[in-house]
Amino acid sequence: MINRLQAPAFKTIDKINIMRANKEKLKNGIDFYSINAGSQEITKIEFVFKAGMYYQSAALIASNANTLIESGTKSYTANQISDGIDFFGSFLELEVGQDFATVTLYSLNKYLDKSLKFIEEILKFPTFPEDEFKIHVSNKKQKHQINSQKVDILARRKFSELIFGSNHPYGVQVIDGDYERVNVNEIKTFFNNHYHSNNCTIIASGCLPNNITDTLNEFFGNSDWGNNKAIIGSATNIIQTTKQAKHFIERPDAIQTAVKVGRLLFNKTHQDYFKFQVLNTILGGYFGSRLMANIREDKGYTYGIGSGLASFVNGGYFAISTEVGSDVTKDTLKEIYHEIALLRKTLVSENELEVVRNYVLGHFLRSVDGPFALADKLKGIWEFGLDYTYFDNYFAAVKSVTPKELRDLANKYLNEEDLIECVVGKM
Repeated sequence: MINRLQAPAFKTIDKINIMRANKEKLKNGIDFYSINAGSQEITKIEFVFKAGMYYQSAALIASNANTLIESGTKSYTANQISDGIDFFGSFLELEVGQDFATVTLYSLNKYLDKSLKFIEEILKFPTFPEDEFKIHVSNKKQKHQINSQKVDILARRKFSELIFGSNHPYGVQVIDGDYERVNVNEIKTFFNNHYHSNNCTIIASGCLPNNITDTLNEFFGNSDWGNNKAIIGSATNIIQTTKQAKHFIERPDAIQTAVKVGRLLFNKTHQDYFKFQVLNTILGGYFGSRLMANIREDKGYTYGIGSGLASFVNGGYFAISTEVGSDVTKDTLKEIYHEIALLRKTLVSENELEVVRNYVLGHFLRSVDGPFALADKLKGIWEFGLDYTYFDNYFAAVKSVTPKELRDLANKYLNEEDLIECVVGKM
């Protein structure tokens, strides 16, 4: 019998064995990664393209190209595509990030062939109907205008611009006029240049059918498709971080004020990335962090505050984010800089470091639970040209980092004069 009155013994995580994806190529050369795990007869297939916002020549092109591929094809209308996918119990997800665009299908294994025929249509033969385009852009414009009244969204947009520069793809802000400017022809051109077999990687995860490779070859691998001669590239994008430290956008009607403090930093390929993640966790990366303990639990200025590293293929940044009552904005900023200063001056205790180590490794363990999570982990390294040794190195760095190393990192990267402050609301 289990004694429910006695807590289980505490155990540290010494090693995490991650199931690795199998890599092969379809007949036309498309890289195909598969993770065969799980017990339910469900398959997730991701079609990944270098077609994120980094590659667009103007705002809204990449996002519209990805979203509107399901608005109609040479064989199906938008309603037929939607109804057809729903009929077989499948689900389609379209996503665009800074660097990549993804078309994801979730399907019951027994209906995978029937569902994939719709994916084949939208990837090979979309028509981008003008009427669907106008409705979509109109809806997006209305949503943009509503979001533009929210201080947290305004702060996020402005902070990206301050970090990367207003002309850099990572920093460009969408304005109302962009919805009037964007047109179907430039969306079609972007699609033709980026959605083709030479720019596609496929990742399948779940309890995969035995014939998954043959199935994908049938729909996507027997021959080249799309404008496969197109060269994927982007104009040289120079990061122009602002030299001005403090920025304030007044919103007189704001009940709360959004605060972002951070700086341009590195992505996950940098040698300091792993150990800085530990430093970030201590500062604001989990519920027990110093920022939460001070600004939420002790002072009661906010419901939540956190910090994190944003990692893109061509850059990255560190940011602290929160929303606070407008009457305590200045006090919140004072406490943020106080906590950062403590990390620069005082060694983290061994006890606190051990707690954070166990949290980071435990969080990582949870993040590789299940085939879909394993696929996400694969994407996280594949996008940066890394391999599975990345996780071994991450694990080793978290286990070995010392208080002195953390203090050195804080002095290297978290000097107050290097930080950019963006406040939207009332001071």
